[in-house]
Amino acid sequence: MFKVYDADRECGCRGGISMNSVSGPECRTATERVRRCGSRSSVWRSLAAAAFIALAISSKASAVCSAPVAVQVLGSGGPDSNDARASSGYLLWLDGEARLLVDAGGGIFLRFGEAKARFESLDAVAITHLHADHVSDLPALLKSGFFGDRQRPLPIVGPSGGDVFPGMKEFMRALFDPERGAFRYLSGYLDGSGGMVRADIVEMDAAAETPKAAFGNDRFKLTAIGVKHGPVPALGYLVEVRGRRIAFAGDQNGDNPAFATMIKGVDILIMDHAVPEMADPVARQLHARPSEIGLLAAQAGVKQLVLSHNMARSLGPLKENLALIRQHYDGPTKVAEDLMCFD
Repeated sequence: MFKVYDADRECGCRGGISMNSVSGPECRTATERVRRCGSRSSVWRSLAAAAFIALAISSKASAVCSAPVAVQVLGSGGPDSNDARASSGYLLWLDGEARLLVDAGGGIFLRFGEAKARFESLDAVAITHLHADHVSDLPALLKSGFFGDRQRPLPIVGPSGGDVFPGMKEFMRALFDPERGAFRYLSGYLDGSGGMVRADIVEMDAAAETPKAAFGNDRFKLTAIGVKHGPVPALGYLVEVRGRRIAFAGDQNGDNPAFATMIKGVDILIMDHAVPEMADPVARQLHARPSEIGLLAAQAGVKQLVLSHNMARSLGPLKENLALIRQHYDGPTKVAEDLMCFD
């Protein structure tokens, strides 16, 4: 018997996911839970939903991307713990090995293991910005590496600082400085001592409006550019690998035309879908609205759009949001769930 959680506690559904309930909405995914809570459903739909969720939960431990080049969404949510999703995090898979981690928000530590990724295989980590829902699990992932056999340093790319936000180098010192770091017992990640892997920290200018090389090896190339996320120093990334191009928008309001130019014709764009069209002025400074997502995807000629960083406020009006996107962009659009693979 699989252990499942009570929908009452997740989204107000009346037993839609509970094994011992027979009434409630058909909450098959996190998206449906948010979108359909409060509606009525038959006994059979409720039982079918319960079985579907049980199977989904049981299969997570073997969720591995099998395509030669693939992107896996480790976390498709944002900073709200009630969204039933891990926060932001993505893996680039090459021939069955996880080579690049983009962001490490809350829950990514667990999803990383569920995806069967190996710390030893990572060529680099790229952080888009230093909001907690994009970086809070980074120290936990580094600590987990202590139990593997990795010997080579791990490049960690991140933004420069500004306003109340530190740069990536200062952030890592705040975590691991041997005298004053929050996790000073793990200070070896700064210099490779104590049997720990040295983190080679690469800080990119978040104010740069032109693309800059951030990392590269014989497997892939990573390019970064500054994007607008309110007052938060933030980066967007482009990965070029085996003739394919994959873009990670991070969190942004879409106001930097150079980002659209950089990602022209990408095979996949992972885009934050965090706010509805009628978002308040503060939210609009932080995130692109659905119509703006559609415009960006159309202007860039994106071949496939993946909506991530999903939240209750954006999933509630999902039907309307997708319609607004389609007014500008008619390419394939998918709403991400944790552990989904795209190739």
